[in-house]
Amino acid sequence: MISNLISADTPDIQSEPEADSSLKMCRESDGLKIMLISLHGLIRCEKMELGCDADTGGQVKYVVELAQELAAQPDVREVELLTRQVIDPRVDPSYGQTEEVIGDNAKIIRIPFGPRRYLKKESLWPYIEMFIDQTLQHVKRNGIPDIIHGHYADAGLAGAQLARLLHLPYVFTGHSLGRVKRQRLLVGRDSLEQRAKLDKKYKLAARTEAEEVALETASMVVTSTAQEVTEQYELYDHYDPSRMEVIPPGVDLSKFNPDGEPEDLARVRTSLNRFLTEPDKPMILVMARPDERKNLSAAVRVFGENKDLQELANLVMVMGTREDLTDLPNAQQRVIQDVFGLVDKYDLYGKVAYPKTHRSKDVPNLYRIAAQSRGVFVNPALTEPFGLTLLEAGAVGLPIVATDDGGPRDIIANCDNGTLIDSMDDDSIYRALKVALTDRDQWDTWAKNGITGTREHYTWKNHARRYLRDVNAVLDSSKAPEVVNRPARRLPEFDRLIITDLDNTLTGDADSFNRFKHLIEENQHIGFGITTGRRLEKAIEMIDDLGLPKPDLIDTDAGTQLHYGENLNADRSWRKSIDFAWDPEAIRRTLEPLEGVELQDDVEQSEFKIGYKLDQNSSISSAEIKKLLRGAGLRAKVVESLGVFVDIIPVRGGSDLSLRHVLWKWGFSPENVLVAGDSGNDAGMLLGRTLGVVVANHGPELNRLKNRPRIYFAETPHAAGILEGIDYYNFLDNITIPNDRLE
Repeated sequence: MISNLISADTPDIQSEPEADSSLKMCRESDGLKIMLISLHGLIRCEKMELGCDADTGGQVKYVVELAQELAAQPDVREVELLTRQVIDPRVDPSYGQTEEVIGDNAKIIRIPFGPRRYLKKESLWPYIEMFIDQTLQHVKRNGIPDIIHGHYADAGLAGAQLARLLHLPYVFTGHSLGRVKRQRLLVGRDSLEQRAKLDKKYKLAARTEAEEVALETASMVVTSTAQEVTEQYELYDHYDPSRMEVIPPGVDLSKFNPDGEPEDLARVRTSLNRFLTEPDKPMILVMARPDERKNLSAAVRVFGENKDLQELANLVMVMGTREDLTDLPNAQQRVIQDVFGLVDKYDLYGKVAYPKTHRSKDVPNLYRIAAQSRGVFVNPALTEPFGLTLLEAGAVGLPIVATDDGGPRDIIANCDNGTLIDSMDDDSIYRALKVALTDRDQWDTWAKNGITGTREHYTWKNHARRYLRDVNAVLDSSKAPEVVNRPARRLPEFDRLIITDLDNTLTGDADSFNRFKHLIEENQHIGFGITTGRRLEKAIEMIDDLGLPKPDLIDTDAGTQLHYGENLNADRSWRKSIDFAWDPEAIRRTLEPLEGVELQDDVEQSEFKIGYKLDQNSSISSAEIKKLLRGAGLRAKVVESLGVFVDIIPVRGGSDLSLRHVLWKWGFSPENVLVAGDSGNDAGMLLGRTLGVVVANHGPELNRLKNRPRIYFAETPHAAGILEGIDYYNFLDNITIPNDRLE
């Protein structure tokens, strides 16, 4: 046990020997190691299947090309792009490969977490903690990066938690934001029922909270446009423009240029011409995945309502790829069926092309064919965070007509290669298309400006240089992480560990308590840990009164203090990191005026925990407290327990991070750790790859964890529930995990 480990013939834990060389801070003389994280969709380097579903779009292209260009910079030694491993007969086997080389010094790492099958992004939320645990194992094997960069809300949350745990600087790119999406999609949906349905469908509550955590953690937020900073991120409580850098992405100019192979152009042209009666007309090109936010039906409706547009041009709708429409998710089916319905309504047969499939290498040629016909590219999206397709079109020399909501503002301001539209106003779209198709001098100017402007303002090389300049500034102001200075040896005296909450989980029933106590005493191969919201001295007093064996690990003060063994040796690296951004006086001042919120007794307060009690007759909630602290610019965690108690702790505290810190530091496998709890204080440690047990007398705040993998809800309360969980997982013998069946 840990208490046995700390003896005369082993190093004292407070001295903490130097870490393994592979685990030291990696900012070495030969360059930076950068970890990019992008979890959803199908990510691979070659033959990207962009548009195959709602989650495999511009972000996939963005992160792969970013990784490739960063790795090419002289002061970068390695770039890892972490994503999800998918093993599913419905997708290509390449997405199941654990590694894929992008280029020199850059590779894709696919981390298995959750079900093997492909999942849409809204279904990934229950498995984020599993990704974190799996990534920690990857980091142990391959070394700590210098910086972590999360892309989108799901990876934003995961990256933020990893950065907090490893005490690394963190960079976040939202790509598109949940609160902005909610605003756009709620237009015309006024009823509470419609709003609730929308929130449930897109998991907007989980998404926006993840974005808040990412923004709270990030040392730098990379945005593509100034509009993102001033009109999108400002919707968030943790909006801080001083940490936001506008760094436009690039376009791959080796692929997107005016020149193309005649044979390839002819093949793509043939695939379109079979739809068209007069294929030589100019082309109005729309290319986007079939997503409600892309507003594809507007382009067809405007084309159908205006006969003069039909006389001037053909409409080409490239809406991802599909073999069988009925195999697509319902939301995508509806978008495409709407397009088909409008083609039929306006009798546009012979005037509209809507190919089922296209290859990634066909995309530049689609732009080229549209440009050669003196056509126009239109993006009628409700909102467009950036718009890589607009850069691609411009680089080829195809003028653009694009929504004025989002990135197109900056693109057209920089390149002057088209015009903006109000995507909710059909007449605005019509007028812009009419100018592009009839004003030859304007078309020539826009086409030329697109080619020159993209090369001046939107290259990946420029993006990488600015990115690294800002990242190095962040690193220069950051201190080396303490967490990596872990002992080089692991806990040798036992092969598994039981960690349980104290009050009302372990206590509350004398008979089952005594049976649990006997189990610990009789099984010396099992380590024993206590986690509690109590202060250390009060926890020790209670443990002594109960006659419990001395814990090998004691986690007190709501996951903010860690001590080991009989001598209660403090975890020095945890101690050095826990006070990050902690301002208890400001927190007390901010919450003092609130009615219905009162400080608990002094005995419940500690250096890194402020305990409050909520008046049950008041309407105040922990969510409102969290919002108030965020609005005051204070970084802290708000943990609710039993619907009455609220603990405010540092952002790097809590049972989730303290437990992962212990397992990381001592090299212990989560599969050999059983954790038990009854309240919101325990939620963090119950999630992930550990074996969770929730006793029957749990608080209502833990109901949200039901049906999560590796969390067992016992039918019996208190220590009897823990013993029930031990039997459920066969924890004393060959451990089995019945609730790990994820498929």
